[in-house]
Amino acid sequence: MQFGLMQIMEETADDIATRYGINLDRENIRESIANVQNNINIGTKYLSTLLEKYGNKEVAVAAYNAGIGTVDNWIEKDIIKADGSDIENIPYKETNNYVRKILRNYEIYQTIYG
Repeated sequence: MQFGLMQIMEETADDIATRYGINLDRENIRESIANVQNNINIGTKYLSTLLEKYGNKEVAVAAYNAGIGTVDNWIEKDIIKADGSDIENIPYKETNNYVRKILRNYEIYQTIYG
């Protein structure tokens, strides 16, 4: 069975691994991130960090894709609201589509698994 991996930048993976004491082979970090167990462990911890920072899944998912600095800038410039209520205003097409896709899938999983 093939699993999709979570999108994780090397620098982010290294930061999260350091913060949570996850052992990564830093000389072969790309291969370490490609390991399904490491990937999901780091990706979910990173998403959890973003959920704590922003307090809602809409903005956290946007930050997962576009980056914290970018999303903080959008909030500061009032492009999107910090509460995620106008998430459709995300100016990056890729991030806008990514957030819509993730939130749609989240709703499907909620319906299926309660």
